[in-house]
Amino acid sequence: MLLDLTQLGGDRVYHLLTQTIIPRPIAWVLSDNGGNGTEPSYNLAPFSFFNAIASEPPLVLLSLSKKPDGSSKDSARNIAERDHFVIHIPRADQAELVSASAATLAHGDSELTRLGLATTAFADFPLPRLTDCAVALACRREQILTIGDEPQTLIIGRIQLLYVDPAAVSQQGERYRIDASVLNPLARLGANQYASISAPFTLERPA
Repeated sequence: MLLDLTQLGGDRVYHLLTQTIIPRPIAWVLSDNGGNGTEPSYNLAPFSFFNAIASEPPLVLLSLSKKPDGSSKDSARNIAERDHFVIHIPRADQAELVSASAATLAHGDSELTRLGLATTAFADFPLPRLTDCAVALACRREQILTIGDEPQTLIIGRIQLLYVDPAAVSQQGERYRIDASVLNPLARLGANQYASISAPFTLERPA
């Protein structure tokens, strides 16, 4: 089947892309709602239009759509106002929590509180990380762009700190080796489908 995307509306294109560009990593993004001056309030939301885009400097890209009412998503608003955010890579066994955190809530209503998720300090970074996540990237806003006829917010973040579960890390000379099977990352497919990884395999790169 050959499909001409120029003849299809944005909604139909979105559903085609999310079912064919697979699997996609999920960025489980913690950002600061601003709080009330005494108690911190954190937003937590998943995004699968996400990936690394550079290593020097280390940059990641998030693409965020609007809320159903056309307003900016809380993550985009928080990052624009306060710069810092933390990207987590959730495990496959956290799929239900990830899905639940996608619900549309009033700004300032914390998904962490609703879901009972704990945080821990992330070295000297202004925001904490989720305690029960094997990978966390402490990021600072590098750039925010708006693109598309149905506007998408592109957030480029610079990674300042990387946390990886020590059980997944070994060292080979100057390089670190991360065991993907220990991380057991959750992947996004289309519609309501998710996936976990099967047994990793190795191929040697050609000279």
